[in-house]
Amino acid sequence: MAEDVVVLQSGDERAQRIAKAMASQTANDMIQAFGARSMSSTEVAGHLKIPVTTATYHIENLLDAGILEVTDTRWSKKGREVKVYGLTNQVLIIAPPVSDLRSVLQKYTALFAIVALASLALLGILPVLLPGSDGAMPAPTAAPLMGAGEKAADQFGITESRVANVPFASISIHDLVMAFFFGGCLVVFALMIYEIHYWWRSSPGYAARRKNN
Repeated sequence: MAEDVVVLQSGDERAQRIAKAMASQTANDMIQAFGARSMSSTEVAGHLKIPVTTATYHIENLLDAGILEVTDTRWSKKGREVKVYGLTNQVLIIAPPVSDLRSVLQKYTALFAIVALASLALLGILPVLLPGSDGAMPAPTAAPLMGAGEKAADQFGITESRVANVPFASISIHDLVMAFFFGGCLVVFALMIYEIHYWWRSSPGYAARRKNN
């Protein structure tokens, strides 16, 4: 079981050290070898059949990156201290850069303002583009009343010419603009919720809690 969960942002100092330490195939072969058991630099050099100086170079890089650690020390026959290395007992997560919550909210506040301004602009432009003095889109008109329809029109005092010009339905400019405004707000709100959720799941605290559970 891992003792620690480390979340790294791509581009930060430790992520760069890890990238440098694992840049060669030799370093990756050494990581696999240390995954089997702890070894000294001489032992891992003999296991991989590489010079001790090469093994020492990569071990130093892996130590600096926090991938290896000194797990034990022992003494050689000549009385020299020999360090034994092994993989660190931790989980490394390299996540893409994420903005803080304040910047996310500021960005979507600006998007809501853009939707509002666009709605006001439509409210001023549509009356010029659409016919009708009342700001309503023309709708199909009724055909002249025949038979029973004529009797109904006479009963209510409506002449044929008046009935023919009564719209069955009309969509006002105000309704169009409000539909655009609320639709745009709904899309922006959905995107904001998604990004806040992604920001929360990418936070180091969430990763640590999930690993502990």
